[in-house]
Amino acid sequence: MSKFYITTPIYYPSGSPHIGTCYTTVACDSIARYKRMQGFDVMFLTGTDEHGLKIEEKAKEKGVTPKEYVDEIVANFKKLWQRMNISYDRYIRTTDDYHVEAIQKIFKRLYDRGYIYKGEYKGKYCTPCESFWTQSQLDENGCCPECHREVTEAKEEAYFFKMSPFADRIEKLLTETDYLRPASRATELVNNFIRPGLEDLCVSRTSFTWGIPVDFDPKHVVYVWIDALFNYCTALGFENGRYDDYDKYWPADVHMVAKDIMRFHAVIWPAMLMALDMPLPKHLAVHGWITFNGHKMSKSMGNVIDPFVLSDRYGADAIRYHILREMALGADSSFSNEIMINRINSDLANGLGNLVSRTVAMVDKYFGGTLPTDRQEGEFDDELISEALSLREKTDEFIENTQINNALAEIFKLVSRANKYIDETAPWVLGKDESKKARLASVLYNLLEVIRIIATLLSAFMPETMPEILEQIGADKEQVSYENAAKFGVLDENVTVHKGRIIFPRIDVDKEINDLNSILVSQQEQKPEPETELAPIAEQIDIDTFAKSDLRVAKVISCEKIKRSKKLLCLHLDDGFGERQVVSGIAQWYQPDDLIGKKVIIVANLAPVKLCGVESNGMICAADAADGSAKVIFPDQSLPCGSKIR
Repeated sequence: MSKFYITTPIYYPSGSPHIGTCYTTVACDSIARYKRMQGFDVMFLTGTDEHGLKIEEKAKEKGVTPKEYVDEIVANFKKLWQRMNISYDRYIRTTDDYHVEAIQKIFKRLYDRGYIYKGEYKGKYCTPCESFWTQSQLDENGCCPECHREVTEAKEEAYFFKMSPFADRIEKLLTETDYLRPASRATELVNNFIRPGLEDLCVSRTSFTWGIPVDFDPKHVVYVWIDALFNYCTALGFENGRYDDYDKYWPADVHMVAKDIMRFHAVIWPAMLMALDMPLPKHLAVHGWITFNGHKMSKSMGNVIDPFVLSDRYGADAIRYHILREMALGADSSFSNEIMINRINSDLANGLGNLVSRTVAMVDKYFGGTLPTDRQEGEFDDELISEALSLREKTDEFIENTQINNALAEIFKLVSRANKYIDETAPWVLGKDESKKARLASVLYNLLEVIRIIATLLSAFMPETMPEILEQIGADKEQVSYENAAKFGVLDENVTVHKGRIIFPRIDVDKEINDLNSILVSQQEQKPEPETELAPIAEQIDIDTFAKSDLRVAKVISCEKIKRSKKLLCLHLDDGFGERQVVSGIAQWYQPDDLIGKKVIIVANLAPVKLCGVESNGMICAADAADGSAKVIFPDQSLPCGSKIR
């Protein structure tokens, strides 16, 4: 039997999970289920990354030990995964004894091989990302290039991992193989991190204690990326006696991660494996973020409803389907309550649910629930059957390439084709003519078979409701298999349906959005305002000095991203005196379309500067938010362009 090993990253337990954290786990679960259906011996791993300074600080704030702090959060993660029907085979916690044992051995092996050495770290440190950065790597505001929060000066004794010996091999891995998906991601990694020169990686800390001690130098704890990345191997028994699956499942077939940790998995992880002469994973699939109004979904921003609430209202399968269908590999997907409800209505209620309920109801109405064996073929049959028989092969290919949204789109093309087939054959007309009952029986049997194929393949993505659909259409357990998903005529000739509930009832959009908004407001009212560390007030200036700054109201005429930067937007403004161009580092928080037509406040008399080769004549006024983002200050929109702020 062929083996298949798929992993999510291990999640950092910094708070309760939200719908934005569900995608990777639901996606990996769907692929794992599909592979099991194909007959693979599957290992599906997920877990939690539980060490680090941030955990230590959070626990101290709450007056508990770090272990007590993470235990509570991990319990909530597991509860959510149970609610979302996640079928993981193994769950690893980096506080597990066997993992601790293995990481100490791995660290020592790298040290003995000469790839780890002791030195002193001097530079910038981002606590939320637990990442060290050089001055040249910081963003244009001198902040962390990943989360764009402030960094602090750090200086401490540390062990370092040598990255440079692996630069050429990693560049070839990214550019000459299909390791990275989508391949378009390779360019930014090569240009931003490899060709400028891979810097040695800090792999130990002495400024906190919540971590795995370096056993031969106990004042050091192993820093996050050795600790976290090697979970994919330690969970299989590598360098420990808990499990004995390493030789069976390694290398992993698919690591799936979000884009914010792509660099660690695409550059650092292969380098560490190369240092130990270990096989590399076959594929790294990188997806985007679920965004809300152009922003990364975040509890701290108050822009999401608890996934427990969503699954209670619509069922886990509807939520699974929505997030899987919306996310294209490598791209972000936009989330809103309205988008979600419209997707549920269009695809699940009007599409699949309607197909099932109409078909079963017609078998019940015209034949008392059991089809006769007397059949008559007719127009439109061949086209429908041909599309149904080709579906499994198309779905296989998309799953093999980790393109889940395309797999679902292909399945729902057949759903649409089957609903169209009902309109083409008009069973309600055939049912009025006794001489056409054989034709009617053939039409309804074809529909039941198409539903069987659809529900069989969808069971990997929506495991809770598909068995109910299969029961309603009279499919026996042995008739529902991967092999039979490429066959037509599997159901009994005299199949009996079992009319049941409407699987996906249609949702009243306006009422539901109002209800969800009320829940969101209620959640925000219950949540205390996040504490913000305010920047100190600058030195006093006199009124004449202040008067030198000319603040004006301007309107955004057009806005576009600057190709050479992920962080900069180029805005063309009407400042009341004409048109001016301003470059602003707000691209990570605002989409260009969000700003067009809005009025903003600008510092109008700044000397021109060039940012990424683009001239900027002024500066957009924005404020620091509690979550580390920047919020543009929008004045009263009735103010004329050019109005002076005083």
